[in-house]
Amino acid sequence: MRTIVTGGAGFIGSNLVDALLDRGDEVIVVDNLSTGRESNLHSALERGAALLRLDICEGDALAELVARERPEVIFHLAAQIDVRKSVDDPAFDARVNVEGTVNVLEAAHRAGASRVVNTSTGGAIYGDVETIPTPETQQPQPMAGYGTSKYCAEQYCGLYTRLHGLSTATMRLGNVFGPRQDPLGEAGVIAIFCGKLNEGGQATVYGDGTQTRDYIYVGDVVRAQLLAADRPDVHGPINVGTGRETSVLQLADALRDATGRSDFRPEHAAPRLGELHRSCLDVSLARELLGFEARVDVAEGIRLTVAAEVH
Repeated sequence: MRTIVTGGAGFIGSNLVDALLDRGDEVIVVDNLSTGRESNLHSALERGAALLRLDICEGDALAELVARERPEVIFHLAAQIDVRKSVDDPAFDARVNVEGTVNVLEAAHRAGASRVVNTSTGGAIYGDVETIPTPETQQPQPMAGYGTSKYCAEQYCGLYTRLHGLSTATMRLGNVFGPRQDPLGEAGVIAIFCGKLNEGGQATVYGDGTQTRDYIYVGDVVRAQLLAADRPDVHGPINVGTGRETSVLQLADALRDATGRSDFRPEHAAPRLGELHRSCLDVSLARELLGFEARVDVAEGIRLTVAAEVH
């Protein structure tokens, strides 16, 4: 299968590229390398993947590229993911996440692609809700521009399906972690903690550490994306998580066990304004429509992540 992966030099995207190559696909990576790293693709490029440096906000250039490459499936992961930046500069966030997604969909439609698998967010879209684990039927209540723009991008996926018959599905991801996640910037807490461990530092926990998230290993996320690509009859948003809550303090314990760093202890700081206390995804629909269930629990995922960082 011929595929394009936007944002393929990033954390999740580069892991997806490796999996696509493993199953024999032709892979073209589209990335402007603003946050993605070419080093994430070192092995993939040696194995035949192509890297084309392009911004998804450049609609005409993207349309020309997709028309030339004529992929069967586009995996759309390129995005502005910094929640703080989305609050400070919501117009930029919307340009990348909404306009950029429209450009991908329009390019796919014009080139006759058979499927677009869009990547979105679970917790940031749902916001602070009472129903936990949270199903896709929950009315979104995003608390930042990031969740709002990703939700809007999902609506355009639905529009292109209704208007043009383009097969689309959206993966609403939990808190993804694993190898290649950058501990700097807007990284997940596990990557940040791993970075502190490598520096010999301590974990900073905002608040009392009992806040929970649905942490899912990147290998499971990639498997869900591949399953979604192979089911063109499945449309709309689908939660991709474990369906289990893990607290920040439990993460610190798991990292301490995985590394043997008995001195690794949380250092508490003031809670951050607007942070959700609980977030967890109902994954029943993924099980029903895709046959997907997460296979790697948090403890095992942390062990795999730590081992990859060592090597």
